[in-house]
Amino acid sequence: MNVLSSTAPAGSLLSRTLDRSDLRVTARIAGVLLAAALTAVAAQFSAPIPFTSVPFTLAPLAVMLTGAALGSRLGFLSQALYLAAGAAGLAVFSPSIALPPGALRLVGPTGGYLMAYPVAAFVTGWFAERGWDRRYLTSLASMLIGLAIIFAGGVSWLSLMPGQTIGSAVAQGFLPYIAADLVKAAIAAKVLPAAWSLVGRK
Repeated sequence: MNVLSSTAPAGSLLSRTLDRSDLRVTARIAGVLLAAALTAVAAQFSAPIPFTSVPFTLAPLAVMLTGAALGSRLGFLSQALYLAAGAAGLAVFSPSIALPPGALRLVGPTGGYLMAYPVAAFVTGWFAERGWDRRYLTSLASMLIGLAIIFAGGVSWLSLMPGQTIGSAVAQGFLPYIAADLVKAAIAAKVLPAAWSLVGRK
């Protein structure tokens, strides 16, 4: 059966591409490694914000894109690998002189955002497996849900830091970033339907 026909079952972009090219475990491992590497690269594009310890970064864009492209389980695994690499001391987290390095980053002010990455990737991948990444509006909805998960994890954790409240955490960890992150989600939502068209699935 032609896996690219309109009657083909839903699945992740990676799994459909692998089915077509008859690639198996090696390609899936490569996809997970590449997704972790892309997240690490995106994290390097960061900028500090004067009144908060949370830097602006492109990492959430990579999290949502790779989650949707890989699917739920591999998306989760790719972000778990990213966190493990950072905890091991590799320079994959956003560069910062204010935030702790290595594993301490996961319990620092931005730890909630980071720990939410695998969950956000899983959820966006889960929706993609059900065809939400085929059209722009549903793709955007899945990206916004993933973004909400990252913000929920980040702001709730930030509010537990000394001297913080829910109000101050929202002011420092949500309001300065929401406009730019909505743009990220809109960009990410546009990429997936275009990628499907490249593999012959419109």
